[in-house]
Amino acid sequence: MTVFDARICALGEGALWHPLREQLYWFDILGKRMLSTDGQDWDFDEMVSAAGWVDRDTLLIASETALSTFNLTTHACETVTLLELDNPITRSNDGRADPMGGFWIGTMGKNAEPDAGGIYRLYKGELRLLFPQITIPNAICFAPDGRTAYFTDTTTQIVNRVALNAQGWPNAAPEPFIDFRAKDLNPDGAVTDAAGNIWIALWGAGRIAVFDPQGNPQHAVSLPAPHITCPAFAGTTLYATSATQGMDAAALALHPDAGKTFAIPNAGMGRPEPQVIL
Repeated sequence: MTVFDARICALGEGALWHPLREQLYWFDILGKRMLSTDGQDWDFDEMVSAAGWVDRDTLLIASETALSTFNLTTHACETVTLLELDNPITRSNDGRADPMGGFWIGTMGKNAEPDAGGIYRLYKGELRLLFPQITIPNAICFAPDGRTAYFTDTTTQIVNRVALNAQGWPNAAPEPFIDFRAKDLNPDGAVTDAAGNIWIALWGAGRIAVFDPQGNPQHAVSLPAPHITCPAFAGTTLYATSATQGMDAAALALHPDAGKTFAIPNAGMGRPEPQVIL
């Protein structure tokens, strides 16, 4: 494990390896900024949380009120679709592209108001609410074949799975898949590797837990920050964002790497993030 980037995020999230640019992008939600591996960061007028890649120069970025394209060269930002614009208490949170080219995005209350958010999917111009009454949407990721999605409401401490049809839309009710309640663990962001294993960041536990496609625990990767938030693969390297949110001065002194972004070489075999089809 190494500290990949020492810039401290209050709430690091949304790690995305762009396979064409070979760069990592991630967000500091509370800082209203996006960061990248070349040392750049971009400030936004509202909180931003997650992204998918559209082409070499374009990201789809989720903000408090919209899903928008962002040109990495010109920095032009154009709204694709509004996202709960009429609900000022919510913002976007976890999101990821599915293998069919859809983009899933969760929303939540800015103060984690119970059941204030939901999980949506944008696919070929259609934004559809999939799962309402979500408090903290996280762990959105997909089996490599695109026929299963995973997600959690962190407050339930249960990761769900749901079957998808050939177009990537859910065609069954979600069912509990991994239950963290007995160990009182809080699932955050997640990603799958090439073999379909699920790598789940555990908020407050300082680690990423790995489960096989059947939901059986495999191993865990420990990191020097308590609030690990979102993993992302670039080949065999695993990246992970973290947060300082909720940590007092004593906790920050005990964990000086909190809020930084980490790299774990030879962690596993990842797979390229799918292209978003608008």
